[in-house]
Amino acid sequence: MKLLLTLMLLFVLPTALHAQPGYVEVTAPGNRQLKLAVEIPHAQNAASSASAAKEMASVIAFDMNMSGLANAEIREPLPLAGGLMFGATDFAPWLAAGFDMLVRGEYSISGDNLTVEFRLYDALNNKMMIAKRYLGKNRDLRRFAHSFCDEVLLQMTGERGPFTTHIAFISTQSGNKEVAVMDWDGHNLLPLTRNGSINLNPDFSPDGREIVFTSYKRGNPDLYKRALSSTVEIPLSKRKGLNITGAWSPDGTKIALALSKDGNAEIYTIARDGSNPVRLTVNPAIEVSPVWSPDGKRIAFVSDRLGKPQIFVMDANGGNVRRLTTAGGYNVNPRWSPKGDKIAYARMHGGAFHIYVINADGSGDTQLTTTGSNENPAWSPDGRFIAFSSKRGGPDGIYVMRADGSGQIRVSQGKGNGSQPAWSVR
Repeated sequence: MKLLLTLMLLFVLPTALHAQPGYVEVTAPGNRQLKLAVEIPHAQNAASSASAAKEMASVIAFDMNMSGLANAEIREPLPLAGGLMFGATDFAPWLAAGFDMLVRGEYSISGDNLTVEFRLYDALNNKMMIAKRYLGKNRDLRRFAHSFCDEVLLQMTGERGPFTTHIAFISTQSGNKEVAVMDWDGHNLLPLTRNGSINLNPDFSPDGREIVFTSYKRGNPDLYKRALSSTVEIPLSKRKGLNITGAWSPDGTKIALALSKDGNAEIYTIARDGSNPVRLTVNPAIEVSPVWSPDGKRIAFVSDRLGKPQIFVMDANGGNVRRLTTAGGYNVNPRWSPKGDKIAYARMHGGAFHIYVINADGSGDTQLTTTGSNENPAWSPDGRFIAFSSKRGGPDGIYVMRADGSGQIRVSQGKGNGSQPAWSVR
């Protein structure tokens, strides 16, 4: 994608409340939620596709509704004389329909080439907030719309959105448990492994270019690494017994994992090439699922050293071990939030698992899901959302919700089950 035009007029609605530096909480008049009209983009040439225009509007409406910042509705286009660049927008019809903000767009298709321009307007104050133009291929259509929504969130909150990121997960569409990757909203599914075996627990490297995962393709649960741009699966740990739940360190130099080469499963780190195993825990209990804090100074993990699985936290060198979760008898799947202030995890409750979030100091333990059975939470890179796997009256699938538990929606598509999501960096 080549960005032809970058124009951002930093403008804040007069009803905005400045919560803290770098963050703007936007509210509509009367403290109601903002209403955003997403106009179906205007075609600029005869080769343009009505289905493409509707798809772009659908992407923008979905992203903005999930953000929780606005109630977005797709609307049929109103006349636009002179195009977005030179034409004037009459906000009266939009205000009369109750909208506070408006997204307008225009696009042209020439063979396999796609040009799109989007603009965000403050209808209340008759001002343009953002204008972006994108040039690429037809396959970039959804990515352009996602990218624009990232810019909208940056404008409204001071932090870019996660809408151009990806989710890796375990898919059974092929009949086997294979690693696949998809856009954050479930589109553009791409199978990664095709080894016909059981593959588990994918995790993205800090630069988003590689993943580690465990595979039984040679009989033993061994840890592998592969680049997303390659089909080569490089073995990192083929030690006797378990080589499972691998997780990259924030600087990409190490991988934490559970090994049982010396008996019971314990937490180790290895170098990114699989060498130099360093044992961090020494306990007769089973200890698995290590995850690094964003600063790389701590590791959360699961241990049954008190009889049943609980979440523990230790220093990255294995010292200063402390129990984090004190409620519930079966707590697993810890994941640090991007800011390091919270840990999401799954707790067995009433015969099913549910997603909880707890502060890193052990306070504020809060249940987020109440429907179905839910496991393996994974934070979006900006901390706004949590992906998780859920079984709700049908095949297991990948769901996404806001970090407060609202807006739960299934994003994985197609046949088969989906589980164990991992969210990429931006």
